[in-house]
Amino acid sequence: MYDPVELGKKVASSVCRGEERLYYRFRGTRFYGGISTADVVGCNLRCAFCWSWKATRGIPRTAKFYSPSEVAEKLIRIARERGFELARVSGGEPTLCPTHLLKVIDLVNEAGLTFVLETNGILIGYDKSLAKDLVKRKVFVRVSIKAPTPEAFSRVTGAKKEAFELQIRALKNLIEEGVDPKMVRAAVVLGYGTPQEYADLIKRLEEIHPLLGDVEFEVLTLYPPIMERLKRLGLLPSVYRAPSR
Repeated sequence: MYDPVELGKKVASSVCRGEERLYYRFRGTRFYGGISTADVVGCNLRCAFCWSWKATRGIPRTAKFYSPSEVAEKLIRIARERGFELARVSGGEPTLCPTHLLKVIDLVNEAGLTFVLETNGILIGYDKSLAKDLVKRKVFVRVSIKAPTPEAFSRVTGAKKEAFELQIRALKNLIEEGVDPKMVRAAVVLGYGTPQEYADLIKRLEEIHPLLGDVEFEVLTLYPPIMERLKRLGLLPSVYRAPSR
């Protein structure tokens, strides 16, 4: 078992360099109705079902350090070429390099784009100041909760089960610091718990704020290598989808 906060510090020492961050790809994608996307290297979780595990556990040969202005320029260009109104950082955990992230958000916002922050929430739950930094920015925060219980969270991530609470606390910190509840969403991975366990989780989220009960249920798309990995580990979810051809 590992501590994702401590792992995050270790990973950050390799993927953050001053205000720069390590990225391996820039692209436009169909998610959210169309979004400009920058894929980062590095994460503080080791989810068994991760689609970008090569970039979370190693450094792709295409990886390169970019400044906030370089990242924002690429995101804005892709958005304008494709007619997108949204931009995001994906592939790894954006909050590992907070100074870099906030500058990217500011530059993207200045260009009239809304930033979608996809995060596991661990560091926002650990450090409330990260939530405070997002209040005055045009950001939609999507916190991905990896399983409905601490035990299932630990099984699928390999992290100590106590870290599950940091994901819940991230949502609490965001609301308490004044982020608009309409701009916060919990995305809960399906297939790793009973209906009652998921219902109990939703009840906890509603206690933080009623709007948080409107969760996004995430059905995993299992590409062949991920499917084989989960079978080998005995972690195949009870519900999943095959990739579209």
